[in-house]
Amino acid sequence: MIDDTKDTSTMEEGVNRVKFSEGNDGKGEDSDKTFSRRSFGLMKSQYQSVRHDISFKSKKFETKTLPMDVQRVYKQLKEDHGEEYALIWVFSMRTAVELHRGWHMPLLTSKILQQIKDKFKMRMTWNLGMVKLIFRVEDGEFELQRKIPFDYDSEYQDLFTKVATAFVNENIDIHQALIFQTEIKKGLHTAKSGRYIMRSYPGRLFIYPLQAASCALIFFDGGFSDAGVAAICGFTAGLIEWAIDSSAPGDLKILKDVIVGTFTGIIASIAFRFDGDFFCLKSIFMGTLYWFFYGTAFVAGILEIVSGEIETGVTRFVAVTIKTFVLSLGAAFGMAVVFTFGYEYNTIDAWYLQGLNCTSDRDFINNDLYRIIIYIVCSFAVLGQYRFPIVNWWRGVLVQVAGYVVQYKVQVGLEQDGVNSNLDTAISNILGAVAAVAASEILASVVDGMLNLYNRRILHRNNEVTKIGTFFYKITAFLVRASYYLGFGKEADLRVLNMKSDMRNQRLELHSNTHDRSEITVTAEQQRDIQEAIVSAEPLSTWSILMPAVYQLVPGSHIANLWFSTIFPYRKDLITNEKALAIINKDDYAVSDSGSVFELLMIISTSLALGLLFGFALMNNLSDMILYLRRICGLGKILHEGDDQDRDQELNNHGYRKQLMSLHTDDDPTDCSESSVRNLAD
Repeated sequence: MIDDTKDTSTMEEGVNRVKFSEGNDGKGEDSDKTFSRRSFGLMKSQYQSVRHDISFKSKKFETKTLPMDVQRVYKQLKEDHGEEYALIWVFSMRTAVELHRGWHMPLLTSKILQQIKDKFKMRMTWNLGMVKLIFRVEDGEFELQRKIPFDYDSEYQDLFTKVATAFVNENIDIHQALIFQTEIKKGLHTAKSGRYIMRSYPGRLFIYPLQAASCALIFFDGGFSDAGVAAICGFTAGLIEWAIDSSAPGDLKILKDVIVGTFTGIIASIAFRFDGDFFCLKSIFMGTLYWFFYGTAFVAGILEIVSGEIETGVTRFVAVTIKTFVLSLGAAFGMAVVFTFGYEYNTIDAWYLQGLNCTSDRDFINNDLYRIIIYIVCSFAVLGQYRFPIVNWWRGVLVQVAGYVVQYKVQVGLEQDGVNSNLDTAISNILGAVAAVAASEILASVVDGMLNLYNRRILHRNNEVTKIGTFFYKITAFLVRASYYLGFGKEADLRVLNMKSDMRNQRLELHSNTHDRSEITVTAEQQRDIQEAIVSAEPLSTWSILMPAVYQLVPGSHIANLWFSTIFPYRKDLITNEKALAIINKDDYAVSDSGSVFELLMIISTSLALGLLFGFALMNNLSDMILYLRRICGLGKILHEGDDQDRDQELNNHGYRKQLMSLHTDDDPTDCSESSVRNLAD
């Protein structure tokens, strides 16, 4: 119960002065505002945040909207253990499905499910595979299976993680959590850029050519002419994916990769046929198909194998290898269509001749400024593919550039006579991945710190006011307004900011004995906005800003090189055109064989995975050190407007959610018991 008798005289004065100041001006108004703020600060130190004072309209999650098999399990669990237990299981399953679809990282999804299980004592287990998900509850009495295709989505990663964290931290109840999940799927809490551009066509069609052109330039030894053809191929690939995903029958959808590859091969080969001395087919193919290669899966597979999830890791590695071969074979089919008839070179001749046009010695790449500009453009395209909100693109670009610059500079620094050894490549990749993790952690901490000060003011959680807190609040409030008026921000954020003063006055009236207000009233829209603000106040998911950077560091293109070397083996007896053979011999044409490319693939993917593990280990230990210093030195009081318990809880939640996973090599309850001779208990 709230005791309304505490310092009522002070609060009564504050309320009266708020009313009086509305009709005053000059010095009297400033004095009144000072007293009202002082009274408001005293009131906040005695009562809880604004969400505890608002009479939210009772709205229950409609279970009839659930699939029939989920409804059957829900009804039985409700009968046996009550409604809340049943709904928590439903929430857990929905969270796993959407996170698996959004980032396709079972290690991360399992960690969040384990948090829910531990918090609410749920008797549930799960098995998250590549595509097939299995959920069990009541020690296996009920089991449901889902086949969930993945579709990388950074905004969904962050939102669904925050909803789960807000629920575990008891900032929202189970009905609010489930309703919020449903509203996310309807686009009510997402950025406008995601609804109209990045998750729907025809908006997405503009992302494909930008990514294809920029990747051809920065990664695959292409020139500006290659980038132009790659842009055309990318736009065509987007049209094909749109048509197949939206209206094609199931059998045709299975052939999407080979169709995309074939049309890419046809368009690029036509350009080469008209001017064979000008175009690098490899750069066009790689740039266009870069998004379809799913190179992140190589690193994720290695992470899973190293972490003990061997079945999932091996399955993922094999699956993405085959997918890459299908795309490469499709591009070769397209070449065959163009070069088989009426051309002086056959397909194999053309493949090796085009290699003469591919070179990494280009002025705009050797110039640091131009190279970074092109890389940033490529990063924008990747962020668009990952459905990253435009207003937050700067976060993703900082992490992407940090990883790339360290990787590139270390690799160049280790060169001897212009050549890197495999060990040099591994070292540069490890340090690049560590740099990306460190950048994402530092950036997330800075953003969380600023947003924490802002959200504490918005949600009336701050027990004290500091000058630095006021400074960051004003900066964040300005950015909220500016991003909205520029068309990038969310209208709900602006509405919450604008209702801050009204909520403040209503709370003063509510806790005053001289005012007849009995509750704080809000509209349905305001209620939804406040709940969104509560969820958004949870710390940022590091992986939501790290995944695009990992995607740009991974070796999807190298496995494609392996397959092209298999499709077009370097054997002079297969080259039928004398002119082509003479050119190749004259220029001492060199090509990587299949074995060396596969070895390079393993070196790059494994070193990047190890770099991520090293990075997280480093940053987690650094977080522990900061937590220790804040406790013994009181450093947190400088930047925090809550009490010591709030600060410690916030850092603990922050550190745990930033980890890659919670890994137990042996989860046998007997071995994890303190009485066990193996003593594996935490």
